[in-house]
Amino acid sequence: MYNTTGFTRAEITELCELIESIPLSPGMRQWPPVLGLRRALTATLTYMRRNRVQAEIAEDYGVSQPTISRAISAITPLLVKALSGFVPTADDLGDGTHYVVDGTLLPCWTWRAHPELKSGKHRATGFKVLLACTLSGRLTWISDPVTGNHHDMYSLEESGLLDGADPLAFAGDTGFIGSGMITPFRKPKHRELFAWEKEFNRDVARFRWVIEQVIANFKTWRIMHTDYRRPLQTFTETISAVVALHFYAGA
Repeated sequence: MYNTTGFTRAEITELCELIESIPLSPGMRQWPPVLGLRRALTATLTYMRRNRVQAEIAEDYGVSQPTISRAISAITPLLVKALSGFVPTADDLGDGTHYVVDGTLLPCWTWRAHPELKSGKHRATGFKVLLACTLSGRLTWISDPVTGNHHDMYSLEESGLLDGADPLAFAGDTGFIGSGMITPFRKPKHRELFAWEKEFNRDVARFRWVIEQVIANFKTWRIMHTDYRRPLQTFTETISAVVALHFYAGA
């Protein structure tokens, strides 16, 4: 079970208890009775962790593909609601701590009717999020998603991460130049970088690598790393569910 969902039996039991403790809002779907809560949850976790085709999961559970689809549709919003308390906000980042920030693209299928999903930088379609971690590599925050056509600076401004915060407590790549954060120097068109600028860039690179590891760890959720195949309108909710599960697992 752990190898397919990323959670132990005890953790899945706790997740079931958390889901059962929240009242169902009007319009929220109940999981398929043929599966029950626990199996509907494990099927959903398997889908998110491995991004497996729903028909394959259905074979493992002895049900139809539409049943697995209904289970995922029912469980996903319940996870978002049940685990909201585990997700930190920008206001939760403590004073006196230094953070490294970077953005990443969460890919999905190419939808002809949604050109705003296209990221020129990544040459792919999807939604972008920002992640922040400490210098020791502890994930501390993930922003809300924005469409892939936006620059990291747009995501930063929309997130409110620097609102009321000291920007020098944050470091990022050249995409954040102008934000007040610590960033490398970009080579000017008319000259080479000075020796001290190159040394500064090397110093920044020595601690910025940790955010790459944090992003790679987040993307062990394959649904965040390989093309999202469900209807596009469900993607942001799925992102929210995976973010909540990721922080829950690290709590």
